Amino acid sequence: MEVIPAIDLKGGKCVRLYQGDYRQETVFSEEPTEIARRWQSLGARRLHIVDLDGAAKGELCHVSLIEEIVQSVHIPLQLGGGLRRIEAIAQALELGVARAILGTAAIEDRALIQEACHRFGSRIIVSIDARDGYVATHGWQERTAVTAIELVQRMASLGVERFIYTDIARDGTLTEPNFDAVTELLAKTSLPIVAAGGIASLEHLKRLFRIGVEGAIVGRALYTGDIDLKQAIANIMV
Repeated sequence: MEVIPAIDLKGGKCVRLYQGDYRQETVFSEEPTEIARRWQSLGARRLHIVDLDGAAKGELCHVSLIEEIVQSVHIPLQLGGGLRRIEAIAQALELGVARAILGTAAIEDRALIQEACHRFGSRIIVSIDARDGYVATHGWQERTAVTAIELVQRMASLGVERFIYTDIARDGTLTEPNFDAVTELLAKTSLPIVAAGGIASLEHLKRLFRIGVEGAIVGRALYTGDIDLKQAIANIMV
């Protein structure tokens, strides 16, 4: 299982939100590139980058910063936030990003998902961001009537090969992941699932590993020191 550090970009800074609320942000660094180098130096094999401004506006807002991060590390990056056009997806991948993460588009534009999977294959990930079991879009600000399980099944039929599942109510809270929801998703698909939201301890990571997720995205807990990345990688990464 991969332990994947998260770097969320807002206003050019590295921040964390509380339950996806843009009004409740904590700035952890004004130098996101330095943070990327730090996580790499501690053993990270992949980074999870989210353009929060892009997610809210529907287009990438940190192109030059993302390119700077790509060039500053030698490990692969996965990028989400505002990728709602095929041109934007292509642009992200051309910057050197290894994987493009699509969220809102999965609900609003099935044709885009199908085209992206056809053109870019396994470099496309769909992010299933759920609140109380229902998917939220537009930077987690709008709730839909589609359940997480329904969306996984729809996207799999279009060629999506990998998913990220985030329980929005747990994200940034340092409580615990929604283990039941992750387990249910894994029971409904044979495709790889990466878990996010609420991961706050080494024991949480060990439990996710036992459940069978492919990876775990860790954000706030790394910045607060609740999880030591080097220790987590030594104990979990396989």
